Amino acid sequence: MAKFPSYVVGVGLTKFIKPRGLVDYPELGFEAGVKAMLDAGINYDQVDQGIACYCYGDSTCGQRVFYQFGMTQIPIYNVNNNCATGSTGLFMASQLIAGGLADCVLVVGFEKMAPGSLKSAYSDRAPPNERTVEMMRTTRGYDTKVPRAPQTFGNAGREYMEKFGARLEDFAEIARVNHQHSAKNPYSQFQDVYTLEEIIKSPMIHYPLTKLQCCPTSDGGAAAVIVSQKFLDAHPDLKSQAILIAGCAMATDSPSLYSTSAIDLVGFEMTKRASKEAMIQAGVTPKDVKVCELHDCFSANEMITLDGLGLCEPGTAHQFVRQGNITFGGTVVVNPSGGLISKGHPLGATGLAQCAELCWHLRGWATNRHVQGVSVALQHNLGLGGAAVVTVYKRADGQSNTCVVDVSKVSRMGYNPALEARPITEVDIAKVRSFRSHSTWMEVRDRKVSALL
Repeated sequence: MAKFPSYVVGVGLTKFIKPRGLVDYPELGFEAGVKAMLDAGINYDQVDQGIACYCYGDSTCGQRVFYQFGMTQIPIYNVNNNCATGSTGLFMASQLIAGGLADCVLVVGFEKMAPGSLKSAYSDRAPPNERTVEMMRTTRGYDTKVPRAPQTFGNAGREYMEKFGARLEDFAEIARVNHQHSAKNPYSQFQDVYTLEEIIKSPMIHYPLTKLQCCPTSDGGAAAVIVSQKFLDAHPDLKSQAILIAGCAMATDSPSLYSTSAIDLVGFEMTKRASKEAMIQAGVTPKDVKVCELHDCFSANEMITLDGLGLCEPGTAHQFVRQGNITFGGTVVVNPSGGLISKGHPLGATGLAQCAELCWHLRGWATNRHVQGVSVALQHNLGLGGAAVVTVYKRADGQSNTCVVDVSKVSRMGYNPALEARPITEVDIAKVRSFRSHSTWMEVRDRKVSALL
């Protein structure tokens, strides 16, 4: 199959919020999609195919969201790949364009979650992760009073401590950095800054993970417009903000998942595989990466993933953290958005939110959290069960980023979306909704806008 390049030309986000039942998924997906098309300066009539990403919902929630943009009869896919759902949608879009099957794909991720820890929706069939739970029970035991996810990742953190000498403080430092970063992200669910002591003294969930080292459940939406070289050449005004998907790889588990290692049990091998493949495609090495959004559902997973992505020497992630290498002034700024721990984790939207953050950095639009001289940005999104997607981004012009002084002069939205989580307006909607084929029956009345909550 021929390989054609793909580009991100538009991104959009809602504010990530605590699940309170105040906003439904059609509004979340719609707001994000409208913003992404506004950012790209396109109308829905130009979209060839649509990909909807979500984990909690019925089988055609994607159509329910996309029909609000228009009913143009294009293919719409519904994707569910656990916490890697959003980036799986991105991977699919890049594959469609790489194969010459589409020129413009809109990917929308959204999630309306229930408060509290994640739970299975079905009790009458085998859960997909039952074998991994049994392996954890056999090797480390299983505490029925503690949610499964923090146990699984907490055990991986314990193993990292046992093998390499990491300390409780090292995991807490990862959370401290992420919370500090989130204070500059207007879309973050939490923007509070904590001291290391406050993080360590927050309630223990499963050693070494305290409450402030665990991502929250969240409601939210995110979207991206992915286009081909042909589309970009036909719209040269987009080239200044186009971000090349230089490498994108998805991997699933190998037999090492059941090696009895708690680290292997959280998909370490598939992270390594996807990372290696994506970097080979992009022609880069970890040393080229100055900014990275990685899957820190728990601080223990960020520690392990630093190793898996090759951002540090194997077994030295805790030292890397101690040396201040994961924040501004260090080797690589990890999760400048605040990451899942502080920004929030609406499963279907997470991978697309990571994409948006990195695109803003490469454009030079993330002015209040700017990382100077970035030419390569790295994204990692993980779903147990399992899938790992790693994406390498570069600017379309091949240059390093520079901080844009006044983004409002170049943004089609009239403001800097990296710094302001504004609501959409009826004027915005009129610009992007299909001109030739939309139904007033699908228009949402009295729309709740997440940015106002």
